[in-house]
Amino acid sequence: MIEFLAILTGYLLGSFPSAYVIGRLVKGIDIRQVGGGNAGALNTAREVGFVPGLIVLVIDIGKGALAVQLARIMGAGSIWVFAAGFTAVLGHIFPVYLKFRGGKGAATTIGVFLALAPVALVCTLPVLIAVIAVTSNFTLGIASSMVLYPLFLWVFGFPVALIIESICLAVFVGIFYLPVALRSYRRVGRLKDFILERNYKPWQSKKRDRRHTG
Repeated sequence: MIEFLAILTGYLLGSFPSAYVIGRLVKGIDIRQVGGGNAGALNTAREVGFVPGLIVLVIDIGKGALAVQLARIMGAGSIWVFAAGFTAVLGHIFPVYLKFRGGKGAATTIGVFLALAPVALVCTLPVLIAVIAVTSNFTLGIASSMVLYPLFLWVFGFPVALIIESICLAVFVGIFYLPVALRSYRRVGRLKDFILERNYKPWQSKKRDRRHTG
């Protein structure tokens, strides 16, 4: 019963549609109908504004972290703690409150990683920041962090099971980003332009150029 409650709580937390709510409150729009159509922090920052996007980012990270922490408080075993985090990501991607059409789950995954092993995640931040600073490509920065996270888990001697689980979660989220990445690449036509986002900075508000709409 505890395990079931942990998983259900994780899914319901992940399903909270922060980007949709902020978009409605600030601009009266459905964030899924503008920009890249993604109900996440980056699309919110582009279409609604930097501060609203930052709020969405904090909430989405918090959903993943809270799901893990609540599972621990309930006394669930380690595999079920991870399962609660996974269902939080699943809830973000397929939210029950929005007819199962949500975001891509990156920020919520970061929240799960933060709660599972904060030291390992913090070690990935310099690379994440450097990638975003050089390329202005927020998605590439997040991807770099997710790739390095299992490596730092191994360096710090975390259980092999957690390393495998983190790899599986990163791959799961990457599957949902792959179609977006392919569309963006076809739009720009060159690998250099795909990696280097010249017309948009993540810390800016809405831009009219839509070469990268993930």
